[in-house]
Amino acid sequence: MSVDLNLLRVFAAVAESTNFRAAADRLGVTRSAVSQGMRKLEDRLGVALVSRSTRSVRLTDAGHRLHRQIAQPLAQIGAALDDALDDGPPRGVLRVAVTSIAERFLSGPLVASFAQAYPQVVLDVTVTDAESDIVADGFDAGVRLGEVIEQDMIAVPLTGPVRQVVVATPAYLAAHGTPVHPRELVDHRCIGWRPAPDVAPYRWEFSQDGQEFDVAVQPQVTTNDMLLMVRTALAGGGLTIGIEETFAPHLARGELVSVLDAFLPPFAGFFLYFPDRRHPPPKLRALIEHVRRFREAA
Repeated sequence: MSVDLNLLRVFAAVAESTNFRAAADRLGVTRSAVSQGMRKLEDRLGVALVSRSTRSVRLTDAGHRLHRQIAQPLAQIGAALDDALDDGPPRGVLRVAVTSIAERFLSGPLVASFAQAYPQVVLDVTVTDAESDIVADGFDAGVRLGEVIEQDMIAVPLTGPVRQVVVATPAYLAAHGTPVHPRELVDHRCIGWRPAPDVAPYRWEFSQDGQEFDVAVQPQVTTNDMLLMVRTALAGGGLTIGIEETFAPHLARGELVSVLDAFLPPFAGFFLYFPDRRHPPPKLRALIEHVRRFREAA
């Protein structure tokens, strides 16, 4: 059965956006064009691929199966076309999924300097902590901690080793005491993190004498927004935890104080990662080299 490749691209955009308007914006076409393309593909295949509602679309079982099968081939075709047309400066849309705690990538200078160096590349950054398949979700690359990157990915260091810190304001510690062991955190007001509403709050992880353990604190405030965690801690809302670089300016000014440092050793840091392709597209190669230069200059 022959199917127009453009219809598959429309379907992939809809599957990854779960919204006709967002898919249209991604493809640079009208919402009507996306809707018509989906109807043509479904008519051609003789099966419903999505269930439509007024605000979003949801993949049917057949839609899920088709998307799993075509996501990687479409990415490979796009990379092959980019490589074949590599007759000038890098260009096109480069989609990157970045974890919300990757301060080095999200702080501004890396993205700004990349945009200045490669004016024909549109860098589309999605900040997400969802554990997803970047290929299936239509991303060219991702940024995450090295320990959670899939083994079949190529990973380029963005940072060296990093460590977590537990922090609070001096005023909070003066009023409530300073914990000397992680087990004491259960007696403190804590500001916790969870990646999604239906996921249990993150268990704070520590190490003692080479043995790792975690503490199930009972946070009074939970959120998926690191900035809210920082602001709440700065306002005296309690103890919170995160990558040291996130709190560095506040620690340097004495606005926050770190505790339990002896229980928080460094670990592998953040990496830019991407599928193992023989010829990454020029726009992705540009980001890879930029990340390498940025790290060397840091």
